[in-house]
Amino acid sequence: MIILFVLCFCFYCAGQEIKIPDNFMESAIPKVESKEWYGLINSKDSYAVKKENNKLVVEKNSFYKGNSELEIEDGKLIGENKGEWGGELYFQPKKDKEKIVKIKFGNIVDIFKFQNKIYFTEGFGIWGSLYELTKDSVFTYRKIESFGDALEALTIFNNIIYIVSHHGFYKVVNQEAISIFRNQFWRGLYPNSVAVFDEENIFIGMRSGIAKLNIVKKEVSFYRGKELDTY
Repeated sequence: MIILFVLCFCFYCAGQEIKIPDNFMESAIPKVESKEWYGLINSKDSYAVKKENNKLVVEKNSFYKGNSELEIEDGKLIGENKGEWGGELYFQPKKDKEKIVKIKFGNIVDIFKFQNKIYFTEGFGIWGSLYELTKDSVFTYRKIESFGDALEALTIFNNIIYIVSHHGFYKVVNQEAISIFRNQFWRGLYPNSVAVFDEENIFIGMRSGIAKLNIVKKEVSFYRGKELDTY
């Protein structure tokens, strides 16, 4: 029993072994603006990651996210992101779906609940922000953190918010943003999703493939789709 416990403990400490789908192969990290990097940008294929039954699932998806939505007690919050044409956060009441309550102009990326509060992210170009949203008689919001980078997607794991941006990666602990990676190769590859198994196994979906992050050892790996469709 003691030996079995030690073996299990050692396996846990060593981290999980997450299987990469067979249709991906590990590839060298491309240098930004290199021939290899432009080849990835010119792919028609984009991949989204998700965690399902403690396994990594990767699916093809669109380059661009649709509206973000969050159901709340008396209606629905909807966030639009129209790129250079802007966007908006608004509320649609259950009792009067024709009525629209405008809350904030901006490129809204995600709306989510965390620790019994509502948050939303926005971003475009070289900026992004995290906000807390409250509602009494009217909706109000306050900025929690500003990022010098457009926020693209997020997930929550063990009471920590993990965010992938246009070219970086952050975690938010107790409403404080911690920069983990900056100026990464996925700039221009439209990162769209994050899946966290532990801090040594974090995956990002993007155009042309997926990235694996180990934020304990500060390592980044890239797995390219084996049969990319290019323009």
